[in-house]
Order: sequence, then C-alpha cells, then structure tokens
Amino acid sequence: MALVIAGERSGAGKTTVTIALLAYLIRRGLNVQSFKVGPDYIDPMFHAFVTGRPCRNLDPVLTSEPYVKKCFSRHTQDVDYALVEGVMGLFDGVSRKNQESGRHDTDTRINYRKEEGNYDFSFASTAHVAYLLNLPVFFVIDCSRLSGSVAAIAHGFRSFNPDLKFAGLVLNRVASDRHLELLQDALKPLNLPILGVLRRDEAVTIPDRHLGLIPAEELPNLHAAIDKLADLAAVSFDWEQLLPLLAATRNERGEGSEQLSGRHSLPSVILTKKDDVVNSLGKQFGVRIAVARDRAFNFYYQDNLDLLEELGAQLVFWSPLDDSAFPDNVQGLYFGGGFPEVFAQELSGNVLIRDAVRSAIFSGMPTYAECGGLMYLCDSIVDFDGNSWQGVGVLETSAAMGKRLTLGYREAVAVRDSLVLTALDEVWGHEFHRSHLTVEPSNPVYHSWRYGKRGEVEAVAEGWGVCQVHASYLHLHWGARPDIPARFLQQCADA
Repeated sequence: MALVIAGERSGAGKTTVTIALLAYLIRRGLNVQSFKVGPDYIDPMFHAFVTGRPCRNLDPVLTSEPYVKKCFSRHTQDVDYALVEGVMGLFDGVSRKNQESGRHDTDTRINYRKEEGNYDFSFASTAHVAYLLNLPVFFVIDCSRLSGSVAAIAHGFRSFNPDLKFAGLVLNRVASDRHLELLQDALKPLNLPILGVLRRDEAVTIPDRHLGLIPAEELPNLHAAIDKLADLAAVSFDWEQLLPLLAATRNERGEGSEQLSGRHSLPSVILTKKDDVVNSLGKQFGVRIAVARDRAFNFYYQDNLDLLEELGAQLVFWSPLDDSAFPDNVQGLYFGGGFPEVFAQELSGNVLIRDAVRSAIFSGMPTYAECGGLMYLCDSIVDFDGNSWQGVGVLETSAAMGKRLTLGYREAVAVRDSLVLTALDEVWGHEFHRSHLTVEPSNPVYHSWRYGKRGEVEAVAEGWGVCQVHASYLHLHWGARPDIPARFLQQCADA
C-alpha cells in the first residue's frame, strides 16, 4: 500500500504535509520512496533533499499509463514506505478530447465512466493516478476560512467518483482549539477519519518566486525547516493508523524491476533483470555526457538521467555558473531547465565557460537543451529588470523575461530530422516559462499544439536545430521513449 496526498486545490498544503511525513519517517530511520504526480521539478527536489532518494514523476501525459504503474512498482521494491504527492486539486487534469488516435497508450486507456451518473475525472489528475495505482487518498483541506462548510467539501470530493478510496483527512491551517472543535463536529456524520491536524504556522512555509517554490539548494536554512516539520509531524498525525497505510507493498515476483520500455523501445535493446541495466546487444554507448547541474540548471527528470546511464553513458555533472574549466573528454552536452534568468549575470560573467561551450557546439558536439538550457544558448538573456546579459551565442535570438506565463502540456510533431527525433515523430511535453524569444526559429523542429487541441487551433512553430543542437522550450520525459536518449547517445558516439 501507499498513500496519495491530495488537496481540494493548489495551495491547500500538499507539499507541506508531504515533506512533514517524509521528514518524520526518515528521522525514524525508515526507507521511503516518494513520487510526484505531474511534470513538476521543484517539489521532487524537496522530496529528494529529505529522503536522500530521487523522487519519481508519475505523469501519464508525458509517459503513459502503463509506465506510471511500472515506475511505481519498480521503485517501491526495496523500501519500507511510499507516498505520492498529488498535483493541483484532486480532479484537476487535462481533457482527453481528440486523443483517440496516435497516442502510444491508447490501447490501455481505462474507461472511467462506469455507469450513468458517475463522473469522469480528468486525465493525468491526482485522482487518475490514484485510480491507476489503486491507492487511497489522504485528503488535505485548507481550513483557514472554514468551519461547518468543511463537511460539504469533504463529502463532495469523496462522493464525486465512488471508485476512489479515501483513507482520511488532514485539516490544515487550523486556528485554535475552538476552530478544531467546530471542524470535527461538522465532519463527524461523514465517518471519515481525521488523521492529521496542522495548526497555522507561517514559520513552516517555503518561499516561492515566479515559477513556484524556490529550489531546495537555494535555501540555506532548509535543514532547520525540515527538522521543524519532522517535529510537527510527530505530534500532528495519527501514526498508529498512518504507518500501515504508508507501508510499501512489494511484488513477490519482482515485476516492475525491468527497464520501463514502451511502444518505442529500440529493437536492438535487450532487458537484463539482474542488474536492471539496458544493454544494446552487449554494445553500450561508451560516451561521456556533460550534464549542467547547479543553481541555474536543475530541472531534470531522474528517469531521463537513469536512462542515459542504463544505455551506457557516463554522466559528468558540472556547473556553468561556478566552474572555471570545461569538462574533459566529453562527447555530448545536456542542459536542463532551471532559472538562468535569476543567475544571468553570473552565467554571463563566466566568459571562459561560455566561450568553451560555444566552441564545443560549433565544432559539432551534440547538445540537448530544454527551456533554461535553450535560454543559455541564446545571444542574450534579458532579465525582469530589463538588463541584457550575454549568452553563449549559438542561437541567434534573445530570451526576454516577461509577465506572461506559458504553461501547459503540448503535443508536438517533428517537422524535420533533429538530434533526437526524425521527421513526423510525435512527442508529448510540457512548457512552463515566463520568457519569450525575440526572434523565432526560421527552420523550427516542431509544430506543437496545446494538449488535446490539435485541429482546433493553429500549430505553433517551435524548437531550434542548428549545428548538432536540439534546443526547445518543451520539457520531455523519456521514460516511455528510450529511443530518444538512445538516438542522442548514438549521435554523440558518431560525432
């Protein structure tokens, strides 16, 4: 078993509850694996900071329904406890309209409308993932402006889809003993256990900025905050009831331990259960890939990094911010997303590294860059104050910060061959940024649509493919598409 931490909306307190639970379990010396529903990068950083284990994203849009189930099974085989942090409100997801053809998980799609009167919940929502994994929901309610109405909220969410199981409630931001008494009296007729009560405490909040929470490594006092959350969890939750619910269920036959391949598995790949390694008929891609990982570039799905290593690559982590020398003997570059706009002055000031990256790319080194990585490769980055900072200068455009948020899943079709895709290849990704390019690519990599809207709106031309570079605002999860990293590594080996 495990629990899915859900809320009635964004901001209800899911992340605080999740981190508190994780911190308490780790303090007790227990092994715990965490998961995050959706495409988010920052919440998983906090999970990993607490547990010492990479958090895994469960996203059926970016991967597939079978991948979500296999990923969960695979990473709960060697732990004592597991929990899944949800995304947004319990039923907040995306429409499946116009997704009946061309989707690589269509054959395993579940029909949620069982009978007349039951509601479908949205695809890729917390409810969807809880249903896929057959896990109960631990439901967080922000009670800061509620008393008797808390019962209507709890009853409505529990009854909205009867196929979901509710383990109990967490009452968050409770103001006083009298406030708690009013909430308990209102909820009593529902016979829904209250397994946690968190009082209002501004000291346990985590600061945020324009794309959400500030990443864990930028918060110098985070250890103290985690300790306080562990203390809070010790007295705020009914651990006698919670611990059995959080206990991980291992698969006796070891299912889920194999590499998680989907329809796009390479025909030359064989699966080795013993070492959990992908071998390409005994011939691995023996290349070194320089992965930019620091305060400016830290948006990576752990499954992507694992796939590169399982395909034989050696990952060399380095910092375009702080390093004074370019990594030695590397055959490829990987720039993830992050916050280059926050550190644009420092990135621009590291002239030796900027020049080395530009020289490597112009000499033909294969380079994969997403969002923040794309911004770094531009001629310049214009920050929120209007200051322009010189970038690597590979892409003849500038990335300028603005107020408009670009957010959402995207369906994209490659319009030509690139470093990692072939023409007409389809991918599903996610965008989340406040920058825009002053000059769009003249020969784009993709035509993309908001997920589920192909045929209803005009496609957007997106993505750069110059030299041996694939640079795009689109974040991709490679879990169900191991052909993408394999193609990248093949290009690195051939360069």
